[in-house]
Amino acid sequence: MADYATKLIGQKVTVMMDRKMGSVHPRFKEIYYCQNYGYVPETKAPDGDEIDAYVLGVFKPFHKYIGKAIAVVRREDDDDDKLIVVPDGVDYSDEQILALVEFQERFFKASVIRKD
Repeated sequence: MADYATKLIGQKVTVMMDRKMGSVHPRFKEIYYCQNYGYVPETKAPDGDEIDAYVLGVFKPFHKYIGKAIAVVRREDDDDDKLIVVPDGVDYSDEQILALVEFQERFFKASVIRKD
């Protein structure tokens, strides 16, 4: 199991938003971003890009956000884990996380990974 994203669970990370809450996917116009979505600078995923991240529990668009990584959404049919980042003191169950990211993850077989 790849740990490139799970190793960040429990840490404070900076997320740069490239798809802010309220925007639409640049290629797939049916995907409306009801959560802030971006990447963690100075990281690397297997696809060569930075590690992707959803920012949950923040209800306005941001350019940059610093929060705590609490989990990873792992796509079983795609090698592109998504870090889950939240404000201090906020937590979500696995079921809540999947519901909050369903707008995009519905196209994949996804599960939530927590640090052991």
